[in-house]
Amino acid sequence: MTPFLLRSPTSALQAVELLAAHPQARVIAGGTDLMPNLRRGIGSPDMLVDLGGIEELQHLSRDGIAWQIGAGVTLQHLADHPDIKAELPVLAQAAVSIAAPGHRSVATLGGNLCLDTRCVFYNQSEWWRESNNYCLKHRGDTCHVAPQGARCHAAWSGDLAPALIALDATLELLSSAGLRTLPLADFYQDDGAKAIKLHPGELVMGVRIPPQAQGMHCAYRKARVRGAVDFPLAGVAMRAVLTDGVLTDLRVALTGTNSQPILLTGTDALCGKPVIDETLTALGKLVQKQVSPMRSTVTASNYRRQVATVLAQRLLSELAGA
Repeated sequence: MTPFLLRSPTSALQAVELLAAHPQARVIAGGTDLMPNLRRGIGSPDMLVDLGGIEELQHLSRDGIAWQIGAGVTLQHLADHPDIKAELPVLAQAAVSIAAPGHRSVATLGGNLCLDTRCVFYNQSEWWRESNNYCLKHRGDTCHVAPQGARCHAAWSGDLAPALIALDATLELLSSAGLRTLPLADFYQDDGAKAIKLHPGELVMGVRIPPQAQGMHCAYRKARVRGAVDFPLAGVAMRAVLTDGVLTDLRVALTGTNSQPILLTGTDALCGKPVIDETLTALGKLVQKQVSPMRSTVTASNYRRQVATVLAQRLLSELAGA
């Protein structure tokens, strides 16, 4: 790795002041995504701003019946929290599905929401990337996944974003200009080279999850090469509200297939219907049309499309049965 300065602020305000003064600085919490990239020569920040000592980022509480979760809360804490497991199982299931226990003990919510996109042409050693003339995402001018195109097709592979998007979470961001909030779904864009809309000098503070409707059921499922550790080839988070066996609300978010986590559109048309084969077929068609996996992994693109479809259909059947 190239040399860098390490600073350890004790407040979020100090952190954003450092980020404003050092535009090339990067923040580090668990470092489970950042450090492997730096060791591979992907990025050379002049400063790392360590967030581990900022207590205000580590809160997890309920304000009435809404949840406030700080960016510094670890994935293991989310996975183990009894109330999260009972009331928001989609979030606990997504957290426990990430990597391995050692990673989850230090990796954070904020880090997973800002995860770098992944591609077989990008997540390689320096000598491998150099021998292939690098790529559009870093130091090159061609996306090897789609050489005739003009944008990067690296895939978004975070697990917490779709779970929180399904729960209609709001993101809180702090900078020297103050605090801004936005729906988490609006934090992402379909560009593998710049998937998150984080302004220069901004710091992710946490998320707010609004009260959920009565009769809500939610869950997360993912497919990956191995049963543990690996990033998702496709992942589906779902929140369904059913009344007397009829869908009254449905939110579906997916990961691993596009350069951003996507909130499935068109699900309103399924509301007012029972969860029968016709409804599941219609859901499958929505997924088929809106996911766009590319050959950014070792697994065929069409396989990931089919897996995303089947995961969504099985998950809705499961939630309806619950």
